[in-house]
Amino acid sequence: MAKITYIEHNGTNHTVDVQNGLTVMEGAVQNNIPGIDADCGGSMACATCHVYVKEDWFDKINKKNEGEDDMLDQAFEPKKNSRLSCQIIVSDDLDGLVVDMPEKQT
Repeated sequence: MAKITYIEHNGTNHTVDVQNGLTVMEGAVQNNIPGIDADCGGSMACATCHVYVKEDWFDKINKKNEGEDDMLDQAFEPKKNSRLSCQIIVSDDLDGLVVDMPEKQT
């Protein structure tokens, strides 16, 4: 289990425990974190679970694949540290992960 901190665009923090094997998106949905819409349910068919991964964590999470990059092109204000939270698998190694959410999801 890992503690994940989700930071809304307005600065509101939500720190929750997320079970290993779930995705960062599933952790947000199960804990009613506002700002992660997850319209496609995690099938990487939209960009409504877009987050910004804090720089010090970016190299600790699994790498993006080409399909994720394509979906991030549809996201609101993508940056070099943008990820789809449905593609980040939670493990003990991610305990303390911090992700910021964009102003809106597209």
